[in-house]
Amino acid sequence: MQAAPLPRQVIAPTTRRNSAAGVRKFALAPVFALACSLVLSACTTSSIDDAIDIDPAQGSEANITSLSAVVDRNPNSPEAYNVRGTAYGRAGRYREALSDFSRAIELNNRFYQAYANRALVYRQTGDQRSAISDYSKALQINPQYDIAYIGRGNVYRVTGNPRQALRDYERAIQLGTTNPRAYHSRGLIYQADGQHQRAIEDFTTAISLDSDAPEPYNSRGVSYLAINDSFNALEDANRALRLKERYADAWVTQGLALEMKGDKAKANKAFRRAYQLDKDLSVARDGMNRTR
Repeated sequence: MQAAPLPRQVIAPTTRRNSAAGVRKFALAPVFALACSLVLSACTTSSIDDAIDIDPAQGSEANITSLSAVVDRNPNSPEAYNVRGTAYGRAGRYREALSDFSRAIELNNRFYQAYANRALVYRQTGDQRSAISDYSKALQINPQYDIAYIGRGNVYRVTGNPRQALRDYERAIQLGTTNPRAYHSRGLIYQADGQHQRAIEDFTTAISLDSDAPEPYNSRGVSYLAINDSFNALEDANRALRLKERYADAWVTQGLALEMKGDKAKANKAFRRAYQLDKDLSVARDGMNRTR
């Protein structure tokens, strides 16, 4: 049995109140001027981050029962525990996932995939210190493991260490990674630093690697707004919403782009939709009031 990676990792914001797009931090200048400023913190996160993708099929009780039978038949197989740990992670059963990944590591202390998988669960449960430790152990065993660089970079980024995060993303990119998260995450750092052209280039690369992820479109739209390109910002917001209709941040991006273009009525509808989806979006509430 091959060692399985933890489930497909999906940007959104893992700490959702500081979304990847950063649209919550947008501020429009007085109405009619419509000059927007972007104030992003180093902890900007995204749903293309290391959040575990809950998969009802692979995390189903039937699948876990089947994998448990494999473990029972192969009690000394680290790969069997790693695979079942992945299923537990996809089911949101993090305690069992941690136990299985730890058992896999006990059976093979050079099982770098299991370290990275356990790190992802630590990240999901808020234990960032342990997550960094496990990603680092994975990299000590396999310095070419791009997934661990990206995962550790995401932990550094959300814990306020963008320089370390940038080094990890760039190392993954130097290794030739085709994982879009490396480029999207590096783009978020550039975006937070006000380097919007560089951010746009990275978001574009992320999109070329995975055109079905809505977050890079929205993130790119945010940077287009920051350079007063309402046309491309609106295009990207619309693309994001075609992929994920219930994406509050993208509705805000759409609203800001429409407001910048002078279409207050449509902007108000977009802000209202964002607020319906997330009552904590103050930028949506403010946009509604501004475009009434």
